[in-house]
Amino acid sequence: MSEPPVPKPAASLAAPVIRPATTADEEELAGLDRETWSPVHSVQERPRPPYATFFDERHRPEDILVAELDGAIAGYIRTVPPTPLASNAHVRQIQGLAVADGARGRGIGRALLRAAADAARSGGAVRMTLRVLGHNTPARALYEAEGFVVEGVLPGEFLLGGQYVDDVVMGRALTDGR
Repeated sequence: MSEPPVPKPAASLAAPVIRPATTADEEELAGLDRETWSPVHSVQERPRPPYATFFDERHRPEDILVAELDGAIAGYIRTVPPTPLASNAHVRQIQGLAVADGARGRGIGRALLRAAADAARSGGAVRMTLRVLGHNTPARALYEAEGFVVEGVLPGEFLLGGQYVDDVVMGRALTDGR
């Protein structure tokens, strides 16, 4: 007679802890990037070994916020100045947002967007921008819910899987307190 299965503990419903990334997070962040890769949001080829490092000269740990659940990284957001120009220093651009598949639907993307806006504001930014693929409906809905509006569309900018896909430019002011 076999023993009854041991029930798995329920997933933690605790709110994510948002914190700045550290160099010690690199391997876990790189793994999350590989896990979450999808043609729905990436214009690059699927990552293959040898894998590139997560951090580089344009994307340093201080440019990234991570969301932790139960001590593990469940998501990240990368925000950087869009250019090195002083005339553009008041803007931060989101150049990456990922949430682990098993952590989706928990408000992590929203929490990361809000924390990034707060960090950008405290760093003197008054505006935030991003680019999202036109067919990435869930991401676009999240960005719109967080105050981003479409500011431009580059029609058919990318050829992905045999289909031309729009590149959508979105932005928002950081002065509305959200």
